[in-house]
Amino acid sequence: MVLTGTNSVSLFTDGTSMPKKTLFLAQLFITFGMAFSMSGIMGFISVGPDFLSHWPLSFITAWPIAFIMTQIITPLAFKLSHRLTMPARA
Repeated sequence: MVLTGTNSVSLFTDGTSMPKKTLFLAQLFITFGMAFSMSGIMGFISVGPDFLSHWPLSFITAWPIAFIMTQIITPLAFKLSHRLTMPARA
């Protein structure tokens, strides 16, 4: 992931870019879904059906943490993926 100096972010080696606003919204939606589902699943696994009373607080706590972590992990994940999929040099 490379900031291009404009309102877009280059995510791909072919120079294709994505508007920063699109990436930001995608990360909001992805982290919302992950925090919602994981807090519910883990709450159910650890407490059983009684997790419903604790789920809202778990979700509200998890979502901002997930969003901040995605800001750190996304660029690292793209760099690592790019390195692992680069063709071998002759």
